[in-house]
Amino acid sequence: MVEAAHQQQPPALVFDAARLSSQADIPQQFLWPADESPTPDAAEELPVPLIDLSGGAADAEVVRQVGEACELHGFFQVVNHGIDQALLAEAHRCMDAFFTLPLHEKQRAQRRQGESCGYASSFTGRFASKLPWKETLSFRYHSAAAAAAAADGGVADYFVEKLGEEYRHHGEVYGRYCSEMSRLSLEIMEVLGASLGVGRAHFRRFFEGNDSIMRLNYYPPCQRPYETLGTGPHCDPTSLTILHQDDVGGLQVFAAGRWRSIRPHAGAFVVNIGDTFMALSNGRYRSCLHRAVVNSRVPRRSLAFFLCPEMDKVVRPPGELVDANSPREYPDFTWRALLDFTMRHYRADMRTLEAFSNWIRHGHGHHL
Repeated sequence: MVEAAHQQQPPALVFDAARLSSQADIPQQFLWPADESPTPDAAEELPVPLIDLSGGAADAEVVRQVGEACELHGFFQVVNHGIDQALLAEAHRCMDAFFTLPLHEKQRAQRRQGESCGYASSFTGRFASKLPWKETLSFRYHSAAAAAAAADGGVADYFVEKLGEEYRHHGEVYGRYCSEMSRLSLEIMEVLGASLGVGRAHFRRFFEGNDSIMRLNYYPPCQRPYETLGTGPHCDPTSLTILHQDDVGGLQVFAAGRWRSIRPHAGAFVVNIGDTFMALSNGRYRSCLHRAVVNSRVPRRSLAFFLCPEMDKVVRPPGELVDANSPREYPDFTWRALLDFTMRHYRADMRTLEAFSNWIRHGHGHHL
């Protein structure tokens, strides 16, 4: 019996973008069911506010706009955010340099089973069907060291350890980029606190020592773009996502019952609420289903910073957001427990937090 099972084992699938992006006949594991596949009408633009942060978190108009967007679908864009355009351009250049390497060189940073960091060519090691048409490189960023002289050490050391000394520059660029993303995240947390009526300091303090994840996304061209997805429909399990798209476009959000696109806007970052912040807001602000589509002509790239609390910090909404009319929606949990759940037990989708809450209520996760 064991021998028969062994014989049926298909050969390991490898996603080699350089080879597959020009092929019309792609492995069936990448084909999505017709009812989940992208359709041309989803290219219609979703109107999301373009919020000017130059006035800071004290600007009442900024607070109002962010609050409205978060109650509607959880997505907005920010401009005048103070991120140096030269740093942004260099972060994109380094991303290109990495993803255009031969596959065996990228695999030096290969993500291991059950881990959230490293290089992943699609998710061929984790899932057997409905695979995303993309490559990613993910790494952690700890803000606790931000004040120290070696603020970028963690990220730079990761690149050197995985890819060699010649990638120190990449690591230093992404260390600086993460530091800026952390700063921007804390500013947005002040706005979110003000919009929820718990004060500007509450969420800023909660995330000051963040243990976040940075991900570089590369979506190669695909000759069957209406049968594949770059990233399947999901809500981010993290707290806040700050995304910089290149000019190609491909981010789609499910709002008011249908899929629509968020077009790239030069110099703007797309921000969205994740499941962990949904729990912190006691369900007042909801994370929103989104996906990425691919095209047959050019690759698409994006830089995604996922703000996360420190691993063992308890995620619990402030008392002001809990009362007789708004009872607790989710049990207490740690980010470590939710991350572990999405890595080992559950493929993130629109019901991740609900499934995780039930998992905790049934006695799991208490040891995490």
